[in-house]
Amino acid sequence: MIDDVATDPSTSSDKSRTSPSRRARRVRMTGKERREQLLDIGRALFADKGFEGTSVEEIAARAGVSKPVVYEHFGGKEGLYAVVVDREMRRLLDMVQGALTAGHPRELLEQAAFALLDYIESYTDGFRILVRDSPVAQSTGTFASLISDIATQVEDILGLEFKARGFDPKLAPLYAQALVGMVALTGQWWLDVRKPKKAEVAAHLVNLCWHGLENLESKPRLIGHRKS
Repeated sequence: MIDDVATDPSTSSDKSRTSPSRRARRVRMTGKERREQLLDIGRALFADKGFEGTSVEEIAARAGVSKPVVYEHFGGKEGLYAVVVDREMRRLLDMVQGALTAGHPRELLEQAAFALLDYIESYTDGFRILVRDSPVAQSTGTFASLISDIATQVEDILGLEFKARGFDPKLAPLYAQALVGMVALTGQWWLDVRKPKKAEVAAHLVNLCWHGLENLESKPRLIGHRKS
């Protein structure tokens, strides 16, 4: 199927006053190509302006199409946003899962930290969208649910380590959430400052995680006056 024809609005004046060489270049796209174009434009706008600050009119104008084309492909702004979020969540999960290949627990922590920082560096727009609170009810979930999914990958690794070291493996989910949450929040901070360099950030994260786990108390106790 051939989709709408995109034109450059800045050159759409009366043809009688425009020479052929200056007329708008007419680009014909298939439905699949148009859909990908709209997703790319939507991703950039949602990252820059957020969901509420982005309009269907602006998405259509950027693509050089009419508003009905956006509705035809996604049913509206909410549908486009849901697809963008779903794709970014899957991309990040795939990167984390694909990175966890080493056998040594400390190197696994390094790989997990690098996977998240690599995603932030390579797919900055996607990460900015994910860390925003989702404004629409959808099955794709939120950044918190994404972090929970990643923590599940780490949970299995920690469970084996806990068991081998005589700790209660039932506590592995708690520690997995804490570790992954720490890396994710640090990643949000690093997204804006970009200092120190990525490898140094990963090294410090692993330093805190690893040495914290290395000296873990099997039965931690509170030292303050509050006990409940």
